[in-house]
Amino acid sequence: MPIPVPEEKKVRVFVVTDAKNEADDQFAIVHALLSPKLEVKGIISSQFENTSLQMGRPAGSMKAGLIEINHILSLMDMSEDVAVYRGLDLALESANGIENEAARAIITEAKKDDPRPLFVISFGPLTDMANALLLAPEIGEKVTSVWIGGGDYPKGGWEYNLSNDPVAANAVFASNVTNWQIPRAVYTTMRTSLAELTVKVAPYGKIGEYLVQQMHEFNAWASARFPDINWPKGESWSLGDNPAVTVLLDEHEYGYREQSGIQFAKESFEYVQHDELKSFRVYTFVDPRFTLEDMFSKIQLFDQLDKQSRK
Repeated sequence: MPIPVPEEKKVRVFVVTDAKNEADDQFAIVHALLSPKLEVKGIISSQFENTSLQMGRPAGSMKAGLIEINHILSLMDMSEDVAVYRGLDLALESANGIENEAARAIITEAKKDDPRPLFVISFGPLTDMANALLLAPEIGEKVTSVWIGGGDYPKGGWEYNLSNDPVAANAVFASNVTNWQIPRAVYTTMRTSLAELTVKVAPYGKIGEYLVQQMHEFNAWASARFPDINWPKGESWSLGDNPAVTVLLDEHEYGYREQSGIQFAKESFEYVQHDELKSFRVYTFVDPRFTLEDMFSKIQLFDQLDKQSRK
């Protein structure tokens, strides 16, 4: 990408994604891959088993996401450049770690003698972040977890990503890791229209065409599957996972506050105050214009570079 980023400003990143849950993760994955400030150390496919079954879809959500991640990398000719890891197949049943390749990759990278910050950005449940911390609690001092998830403050309540693994969320928020939370009231502001995507994304290469195509397909499926609820809306979408990328590009110093420690109630998912736990950052604003326009621009630049290389 023709964007000169000083080496001193670059950060290491793992992308953890429930990539086939709907149609927005794909955009955030591409956004991360095309951001030269981010050295993507790997993409981890995360389970979303609870909501997948509730929506009448088959079991095996992690494997479905794995296929989707590899397809995206293939379209971008990045299959040989980016490591892909299998996350856990199911949500955590207890606060006990389970040895697997995704957790081991995070742990290995966290223990490297590298001065650059290490972030794990989770677009779905916190299953794989929690698993790494449970296996190696000491890495919490070397990692920042950025999570798209959690209900609206101050009460909280049911939220899609949280509902797929509340045990993992509680484990992460009870750990010593540095947490940045981007809750629903913020991530849903990344609104775009199908018309905008048709103009600004679809014409730009195989990946641009695919991103919009798969959104149309999911929009049609979900609209038919859930005709009696106000989702999806038909002509618009919220690219709610992209803010996890945005805050690594620009922290939005005046867009967050410090929150004292919390846990999530078992059945209601409401926030329960635990002052003895580590405080964390809660975002109250992430700039939608900056987020979306940065992604659009990078997709268009990527297509220009691809065309130049083929001449």
